[in-house]
Amino acid sequence: MDPKEMIDGMKRDVQSQAVGPKDGKLTKRQEQTMKKHSQHHSSEHMDFMRKLMLDGVSFSEAHSRAQKKVGK
Repeated sequence: MDPKEMIDGMKRDVQSQAVGPKDGKLTKRQEQTMKKHSQHHSSEHMDFMRKLMLDGVSFSEAHSRAQKKVGK
């Protein structure tokens, strides 16, 4: 197997195993970022992002998904 394929496969495996915080809360930094972000977005957008982030999705990815699903 080509080493590049092996690395690509490992990346996919790691990403598919994303797990949210064990205590069910966002980190202090995530909370601060979300508060600032909420000035520009609807509560529906923010709720959707929060749910995704608690499931282990990054802020950027959660924002992209929220934009596609619920808009601004």
